Amino acid sequence: MDSNVSDPESSQARRGFVSELEREHGRALRRFLSARLRNASVDISDVFQEIFLRLLRVKNHESIRNPQAYLYTVASHVLQQHSMKHSADPATEFDANVHAGTAMDPSEETELQQIMNDFGRALEDLSPRAYATLVMYRCEGMTLEEIGKRLGVSRPMARKYLLRAIAFSDRYIEQQDRL
Repeated sequence: MDSNVSDPESSQARRGFVSELEREHGRALRRFLSARLRNASVDISDVFQEIFLRLLRVKNHESIRNPQAYLYTVASHVLQQHSMKHSADPATEFDANVHAGTAMDPSEETELQQIMNDFGRALEDLSPRAYATLVMYRCEGMTLEEIGKRLGVSRPMARKYLLRAIAFSDRYIEQQDRL
């Protein structure tokens, strides 16, 4: 089969992968976006749609080991590009337009995916509550009070879990930078 011809089965599998991500993480992703776009005059639905359109373009979705981490990585990239695009500084806006037209190099994308997968595996060393706190705070945009209620702990204890997770993440990143 010619590699330039779109494989209907592959396309259907990608759509299924993206649909599953939206079903499992869509509500949390919307909270994540709304927490970061509070002061922006942008429709969250447009940003949400852009994220999933980019996911539909991923050719080898089977190799993604941590779909949730990949989803939030794509979301962060979309938010960053959106922020640059809507900057008041014309020079920054020019840079955003230049970069928006440039797709990420596949080798860089693969390397980023591997880094995210490695980090996801490293996070498994955290206690379950510290890990859950980090996910709820960073990915779902929950407050410490909400996290405490969900975990059945006080706000100060939820804060301790979050600080442990952040310290762990910082140590991991420092170790990677030394390699």
